[in-house]
Amino acid sequence: MLNVIQLLPDSIANQIAAGEVVQRPASVVKELLENSVDAKAKSVQVIIREAGRNLIQIVDDGAGMTETDARMSFERHATSKIRTSDDLFRIRTMGFRGEALASIAAVAQVEMRTRRADDELGTLIRIEGSDIKAQEAISCLPGTNLLIKNLFFNVPARRNFLKSNSVEMRHVIDEFQRVALANPEVGFSLFHNDQEIYNLPAGKLSRRIIDMFGKSYREQLNYCEEQTPYVTVRGYIGKPESAKKARNEQFFFVNNRYIKHNYLHHAVIGAYEGTLPEGSHPFYVLFVDIDPSHIDINIHPTKTEIKFDDERSVYAIMMAAVRKAVGVYNLAPSLDFESDVNFLSGGRSGGSRPADTESKADLPRPITPSWESAAKPVAEKPKSERVTFRADSLDKAAGSSFDMPQKPSSNNWQALFKGLEESEKVPSSEPPGDWLGPVKSSGSAPASESTESEAVTLGSRANQLQDEPIVVEDENIVQIQNRYLLATIKSGVMVIDQRRAYERVLYDQFHAALTKHNGVSQQLLFPKTVTLTPVDFQLALDLREDLINLGFQFDELGQNTFVIRGVPTLTTGENEEELFANLLAQLRAETGRLKLDRAESLARSLARRSSQRHVIRLSLAERKALVGQLFASSNPSYTPTGEPVTTVLSLDKIAGLFRQ
Repeated sequence: MLNVIQLLPDSIANQIAAGEVVQRPASVVKELLENSVDAKAKSVQVIIREAGRNLIQIVDDGAGMTETDARMSFERHATSKIRTSDDLFRIRTMGFRGEALASIAAVAQVEMRTRRADDELGTLIRIEGSDIKAQEAISCLPGTNLLIKNLFFNVPARRNFLKSNSVEMRHVIDEFQRVALANPEVGFSLFHNDQEIYNLPAGKLSRRIIDMFGKSYREQLNYCEEQTPYVTVRGYIGKPESAKKARNEQFFFVNNRYIKHNYLHHAVIGAYEGTLPEGSHPFYVLFVDIDPSHIDINIHPTKTEIKFDDERSVYAIMMAAVRKAVGVYNLAPSLDFESDVNFLSGGRSGGSRPADTESKADLPRPITPSWESAAKPVAEKPKSERVTFRADSLDKAAGSSFDMPQKPSSNNWQALFKGLEESEKVPSSEPPGDWLGPVKSSGSAPASESTESEAVTLGSRANQLQDEPIVVEDENIVQIQNRYLLATIKSGVMVIDQRRAYERVLYDQFHAALTKHNGVSQQLLFPKTVTLTPVDFQLALDLREDLINLGFQFDELGQNTFVIRGVPTLTTGENEEELFANLLAQLRAETGRLKLDRAESLARSLARRSSQRHVIRLSLAERKALVGQLFASSNPSYTPTGEPVTTVLSLDKIAGLFRQ
């Protein structure tokens, strides 16, 4: 019987290993940049062509290599970083496995020039698919110059799986940013198709952040530091008012190595508790310095995952450091105990002020250090930063919040309900506001006021909440706290989340515009200019056709800059620059999480983004129109992301609340 187990040739073994290390051009950039940092380079230049498909060139002024080291560097498990197994628990370098260059050489055409400063001549090596084609002495500058040409030239299946150039370039920029942030003392530059993307001089971390993300970050950076015998946390955090909906500007570094760690992210968010707008994420660049013996980084080829021997301690120290910075720099809003309770449609007690307006008394009072209060006035913080108290007993399931009320006089308790009837009656002269407009569907509600005898038919597509079509038996749809709508139906009471209802309706309209290429644009009287990060700029170029179908009209205006000439009609009233920039940032953050096509992803992101501004007071006509449009949609019971939009409180459930 013949033996069937054989040793694989080195070329095949290297290609298998390359599947773990080299997933896309960005993987090559990451590995080579880390090698340059390990070589003590002070200046690193990255040159990319066609998003890395045709060329990735890394030029550094590091230590360089001898002829023998240059040849050995392309062998598997050949490294200068470790010698014994004990070194795995004392790792301070970025690389240590000795697989990167061997894996890259297995799937690309590689040319390396390297020379040490003390040597007269350097070494040139050419490799194609793990086969050495040439090795000779040449004259070159000190340091290392690596050219990676035609990535995956011998693995066409892998090459075909690469995304578009703009998508791959976004991943390259992400890896470049992480290495550049971790090493501010090193100068970095990035060029794509002969166009300069970044030119980052060596300097302090704060300067690196501003150079990378823009001058607007100068005012929002606040230093954060906490030192303990076990671990040291340092870095910069952003102010709550500058938090964004997308989670793509959060960076953790452990011993200068970029990592992804949801547990530590939870600690940072916990330190911001009560100061962040709902669904927003703060900017932070935080470094954790810890003895390598307390961590394990040898658990994944990309080395972005890490384990601590005492995660709870790191969590507590991280939260304490951020919370201290929030307090020291006066980022948290103060409590306002003078505001009245905001019961029933957002109105003040006694109905003395409209629910959709606010006075200066509602704004929080910032805490100002005594030594600073006399020097300059403190700007009032936006209402989104107000500290609220949870109404656990009243609205625990919905997670609603309300302001601390004054204790009303027992003699004036009727004033709390004064004007309730008037609040439901909107004068005919009231503008439609953010009303989406009348529903063009047989099952929709009319846009105008109806008589008492008319019933609002919601349609039969309510996700089969009951067998017969859901019919509102009372035409008066009640709004609570500008967040929920209540409608009486045959089986009880239907509760509708107002924001999620808008998200479902807007999604259907945006998705229809994308698939039918009939999005309507509202031209701007004065075009707006928006400057994006290089990553978002590349994303906008990649999605140009889909954005135009939605209703955006924009043109390039210099490096990383667009001029916006029109926006979708359903988004009018928003800040056009913020709308465009935040939409791209949200799309970039969600890239790779779900396997969605462009139209689906765009429609979801823009619908969620636009629905945030619809937590407002609605007239009765607007409520009817919204409910009608909701139940004329394809799936009225859930948002595009699967969140429930409606729930029914049956008569039995309501009766059970009163049983003892």
